[in-house]
Amino acid sequence: MKKIILTGGGTAGHVTPNIALLPTLKDRGYEIYYIGSKDGIERKLIEDLKIPYYPISSGKLRRYFDLKNFTDPFRVLKGFADAKKIIKQLGPDVIFSKGGFVSVPVVKAAKSCKVPAIIHESDMTPGLANRLCLSSAYKICCNFPETVSGLPAGKAVLSGSPIRQELFQGSKANGLSFCGFSNSKPVLMIIGGSLGSQAINQAVRNILPDLLTKWQIIHLCGKGNLDDSLNSVSGYKQYEYIQKELPDLFAAADIVISRAGANAICELLALKKPAVLIPLSAAASRGDQILNAKSFEKQGFSYLLEEEKVTDENLKQAINDVYNNRNRYISAMSKSAANNAIKVIADLIDEAAQKGGSIQ
Repeated sequence: MKKIILTGGGTAGHVTPNIALLPTLKDRGYEIYYIGSKDGIERKLIEDLKIPYYPISSGKLRRYFDLKNFTDPFRVLKGFADAKKIIKQLGPDVIFSKGGFVSVPVVKAAKSCKVPAIIHESDMTPGLANRLCLSSAYKICCNFPETVSGLPAGKAVLSGSPIRQELFQGSKANGLSFCGFSNSKPVLMIIGGSLGSQAINQAVRNILPDLLTKWQIIHLCGKGNLDDSLNSVSGYKQYEYIQKELPDLFAAADIVISRAGANAICELLALKKPAVLIPLSAAASRGDQILNAKSFEKQGFSYLLEEEKVTDENLKQAINDVYNNRNRYISAMSKSAANNAIKVIADLIDEAAQKGGSIQ
């Protein structure tokens, strides 16, 4: 049986694409193992799926002063030794990395052990962890056409991001029923990310009376961000977080307002949901969401509205524009080369596993 080690962690975005690959990898006959950090979010997510989990020492390489900068390099070195020992013990044919700092020692150890490693970069520009891994990778999968030209020649593959297959199995009727909605008005869905977005929440609630004349609204507002004064408003349903019913809510939504995290917008692309993207500002991030959103706007997938420029009027205008031109957005998304990520990545994994150490 072929063996694969998956790695990646630190945030849910470094784990859920790996989880999305699991059914296909199992169908293709892979015995699957996971290397992650000792106490990261990935450990529980993977152990709950009964995938053998191997924790290693890990540290974060920061570009700012922190006392941990003096100790974390030693943790990374220990992580490299840990990963090398595990790789030799398991004897995988291939390694797939979704990124995060725990993946750096694993990818470096893979090269040392002559095991091909494929890495995946979600954002337009590679983060520090993936930049450290570029020279050790067999192939580098990415989500944006603009990313390809900035990666080592011959290594980059425009793949898109693996999407959980259950998201494609939603029922519009079940979604409407869950919210107590009807078919009388279109549905607008607001997603602020796993923690919600105060800026988006407030912007939507500022114009809620106007929106409700035309829309039924599903608002995923994040933990601690419910507004109890709106609980009885007809046509408006707010939730901190939805998991089980999320596919049904996506199926019910005609258009979406969302942040522009790479995994979130790749889900919108795969589900062909026209969207108003309000990326996290450069003041609060390294600017990757802005670049992601600009690429999606350029490709005709979404409407970009920068957070600093949001007003009541231009938010209403953006929503109306996306809805009125929804068929154009859907058509553009249907033609995307990044629409079949699981097959593209699984084929690369098969190719690497077949070539083995000869590709180093």
